[in-house]
Amino acid sequence: MTTVISEFEIIRRYFTRPAPSAILGVGDDCALVKARQGMVLAVSTDMLVEGTHFLAGTDPERLGHKTLAVNLSDLAAMGADARWVLLSAALPTVDEAWVDAFARGFHALAERSGVELIGGDTTRGPLCLSVTVLGELPAGLELRRSGAGLGDDIWLSGATGEAALALACLQGHARLSDALLNDCKLRLEAPEPRLELGGRLRGIASSAIDVSDGLVADLGHVAEVSSLRADLLLDALPRAAALRACGDAALAQRCLLAGGDDYELVFTAPVAARSDLEALAIELNLPLTRIGSMQAGAPGVVVRAADGSEVKLSHRGFDHFQP
Repeated sequence: MTTVISEFEIIRRYFTRPAPSAILGVGDDCALVKARQGMVLAVSTDMLVEGTHFLAGTDPERLGHKTLAVNLSDLAAMGADARWVLLSAALPTVDEAWVDAFARGFHALAERSGVELIGGDTTRGPLCLSVTVLGELPAGLELRRSGAGLGDDIWLSGATGEAALALACLQGHARLSDALLNDCKLRLEAPEPRLELGGRLRGIASSAIDVSDGLVADLGHVAEVSSLRADLLLDALPRAAALRACGDAALAQRCLLAGGDDYELVFTAPVAARSDLEALAIELNLPLTRIGSMQAGAPGVVVRAADGSEVKLSHRGFDHFQP
């Protein structure tokens, strides 16, 4: 006879871990936390819904990783250090092997990132995963989207487009070699939040945002609230091997500029910070590329070709409520 474990046993067995930095962790009506002296709390929440944010049948260990990673990426974009996390999950059934693998992926990234699970909720329903993260950073050093200055360089960590290209391949719209497809699937299913970079950008960058909905769309948020035009240089954008190998140039460009799900940081910084950022890239062993500049003009993003002309875009990014 198969024994179905209870909601509380799921929490006890798979999601109860020590949280030494919290005043009170899992097991009560609320968790209790306190920011360290001189620090402010940064709080963000995201949900992942099967069929919208991940495909049915996604490896549960990778999904556990991604569920936390996309939320940690928000802390990175603010320049915050990760401290605590709450996890809520709607599960259609209790598959202990699935839950065990999901928890492994989640806890492995949590341990590596120094974040402690302090609470959450479970219920029955269509597969949906929701995380709230709390971080902290010194007051006044947060990387707000509104901080970009006239003449600032625009920088990008890593490269964009691989996650979107993986999805295009899985949906039958493109073909890649097995090796390149596996590289792209890793970026789609197990992205790396740039927490260390975000923390190191405090006091250097003027603004930042993580690339979740597409490079042009997300940079557009910075341009809008900073009341500046972002000039993005198409030829300056780094391209992963899979995008260079893609036989459909239009698809590759769309993935590069508007694909989303990359969780890299796009940030602005004064020209005087170039040498510091070049040194930081070497220290972190993470490519940081200058991809444009912030200029006076109507707020928004203009993508420019090598001759300075504007590149017309059919897609600028992902929106849950737009076709």
